[in-house]
Amino acid sequence: MSADRRKLGSATLLVTSTVGAFCAFATTSTAALAQGRPSTLAMTCGQARSLLAARGAAVLGTGGYTYDRFVRDRSFCEPTQVTRNAFVPTRDTPDCLVGYRCIEPGRNWFDDE
Repeated sequence: MSADRRKLGSATLLVTSTVGAFCAFATTSTAALAQGRPSTLAMTCGQARSLLAARGAAVLGTGGYTYDRFVRDRSFCEPTQVTRNAFVPTRDTPDCLVGYRCIEPGRNWFDDE
């Protein structure tokens, strides 16, 4: 009878540790999703440029609910895309040349070209 209890106890311990590991993984995943995108309004122009230079490409918040994807150079764009200078507001300047945006040439969907 005591041997049966030991088996049950070890199985319970295994299930408990597996559930604990899953909960720890789920918490880590949720924490990663909860992180907001970096905001250019909280950075100086130099910090925003450095961030983009280090990462190569990043989605940055540019104020309120607006955001965009910015790249260091054309190598981070699709093969059919070209780059256009990207100016964003930062803590120390209203128009900081942070890097580039990838755009499809010849398409003027939002009258922004």
